[in-house]
Amino acid sequence: MAEIAPDKLPERLARAKAVSAIVLHGTDAYLRDLCRNQIVDAYVPEGARDWAVSRVSPAASGWDEVFGRAETLPMLAHRQVVIVEGVESVENLGDKSRDAIVGALEKYLASPAPFTVLLLEAGELDRRQKFFKLLAEKTLMVVLSIGNESAASLAAQIARDLGVEIDRDAAALLADILNSEPARIRIELEKLASYVQGRGRIASSDVEALVVAARKNTVWQLADMLATRKRDAALEFLDNLLREGEQPIGIVGAIASRYRILIRARELAASTPGYRAAGILGMGAPFAETAVRQAHLVPKRALLAGLVALAETDSQLKSSNPNPRATMEFLITRLTSPHPAGR
Repeated sequence: MAEIAPDKLPERLARAKAVSAIVLHGTDAYLRDLCRNQIVDAYVPEGARDWAVSRVSPAASGWDEVFGRAETLPMLAHRQVVIVEGVESVENLGDKSRDAIVGALEKYLASPAPFTVLLLEAGELDRRQKFFKLLAEKTLMVVLSIGNESAASLAAQIARDLGVEIDRDAAALLADILNSEPARIRIELEKLASYVQGRGRIASSDVEALVVAARKNTVWQLADMLATRKRDAALEFLDNLLREGEQPIGIVGAIASRYRILIRARELAASTPGYRAAGILGMGAPFAETAVRQAHLVPKRALLAGLVALAETDSQLKSSNPNPRATMEFLITRLTSPHPAGR
């Protein structure tokens, strides 16, 4: 069928025709729970969920149990959701067993039970295998990861679920400062919903007052120190981040995301106003204005060299015996060194 982002799922579920099979593909536990709940809400009335929503682990019960439940009429409900957990376990089977399951699933998906929504939950899948290709072709696949733009849409959706509205710029700003992490977005939106109680609408000024002010150590601040090559301040800032429990691999990913934004912002004129840069960069106006300012402090070749350094650090942190603090301190030293000469 197709691959969609989590923020597009409600729109797809709202269509009249039910989806016979849906795959939740990815490791983000918050997004998986969110999407699963939306699917159950869309297809099974609350009063019928005790008998029309079931869970099966094929690794424990086998795939015969999955197909048996899918083809059994639900009691006192027009439709049921059969949640199949850990379907990536298929990839660890021998060729003969794996081919048998793929064949059985292909046969079922060719003529699915009209009263069943088969909800297949998978972590990482090998896109080269026949199993993944079958799922990609015959099911609606929801990829459990989001970029900045999708995170802003998700923030708007969560806000509506909490009974408030959020301005587009405010949603983009919130997604940006929280590194597009759905669980953290939900937590901050719960606080913001209480903060604007009676007004019913969250503005950028509310996000700045309640969230930005509370986060003394943000990656944007670190990016500013790197852009201006304030090595001592950046190393001290890194120490604060690590003390607060931030994971080195997460810091590297966030900085790399900022560097990619800065490379795009480098193409804009230094005088580009924040509101115009916001539409191009897909972020709130205050952060877009900061991005353009930071980008013009650094030659483009230095930004590209920084991305190389970040990729190498990411690889080192994922090695078998890394020294995270030393690796991060060396990264900061590289990123605050004099800008490389060259074309």
